[in-house]
Amino acid sequence: MNPRLLSLACLGLTAGLSAAETAKGPALQPADANPPAQNKVTITVKGDKRVIESNGIPDHKVSKFPNRGNPNAIAEQKYHLEVPAQPKAAAGGATGRMMSAWGVALNGVVFDPGTAEVYNDGDRSNPWHYEALRSNTTMGTTPRIPTGLGLDDNHGHVQPNGAYHYHGLPTLLVERLSTGEKQMVHVGWAADGFPAYAVYGYANPTDPKSELKKMKSSYRLKPADRGGDGKETPTGKPDGSYALDFEYVAGSGDLDEFGGRTGVTPEFPKGTYYYVLTEEFPFIPRKFKGTPDPSFSKQKMDPHANLGGQGGAGQRKGGPGQGKGGPGMRKGPGGPPPFDGPPPFDGPPKGEAPAAK
Repeated sequence: MNPRLLSLACLGLTAGLSAAETAKGPALQPADANPPAQNKVTITVKGDKRVIESNGIPDHKVSKFPNRGNPNAIAEQKYHLEVPAQPKAAAGGATGRMMSAWGVALNGVVFDPGTAEVYNDGDRSNPWHYEALRSNTTMGTTPRIPTGLGLDDNHGHVQPNGAYHYHGLPTLLVERLSTGEKQMVHVGWAADGFPAYAVYGYANPTDPKSELKKMKSSYRLKPADRGGDGKETPTGKPDGSYALDFEYVAGSGDLDEFGGRTGVTPEFPKGTYYYVLTEEFPFIPRKFKGTPDPSFSKQKMDPHANLGGQGGAGQRKGGPGQGKGGPGMRKGPGGPPPFDGPPPFDGPPKGEAPAAK
């Protein structure tokens, strides 16, 4: 095991799933290689926007890419991303297909939890998308991806355009930001402008002196069989291989349907709505409380990219780390229930997180 991960294990912050769940998912590739270039990122507030400019290169070790499950090499990007500096909740939350990346980490690497791969290697419009962290056994039925998606210890891998991105907890980034201590860790920004934290929150969301606890998702496996036809839709009991295996059960965890809660944080002592990345599904949230900024549109970030999966048809040729894949974007979950008003927000934190070196 990478010795840098041991301190996280001592904190109780695992590299992903429990032992029982990990046995069902693809083996993570050791993060024992340096990225091909130096991380460059700036985060500044300009007017009513928080602007993130980044080359997309992580500031921590990664797996050796390409690898058996991922045929692409990491390459520098030219991200210019913007989020509202004073975000507001959308009425009912953002709905429709999730055609944008979910957010960006403080090191400038994109959060994009879903995959483009679908059941039985079918049309990408099929809503039965594989879960990157859970579907190694089931993925064996898909000829193109018999060994998972080549995720490394940071739950990241690479797009055909060379974009490294996270499908789950960015383990080594969390370790650096937490300095090895159990604490609320601000790891990035969602595309709608609300902050994202990793794993921990206050037991009493309004009391910063209350104990820290791991935030529990309110998504659970559906109890009923999938009821598929075995051709275009899977059969059998939900086991977490697909995002559609899960359903939201209000009150069953600490977080709402969007993967967040309202409360105080070290950066927002007066309170804000914030998201939490968790060790169980959805890992990284799949919905937005607010409205995602257009700069996170996958077509704007790279018109040839298909963030989330192995790639898409019509990828540009000649670029680094190009690979094969299928057309189309994934479908997001259905619309959320009505929301009764925006959460409190006390403005941007005092001083932005320093640029990662």
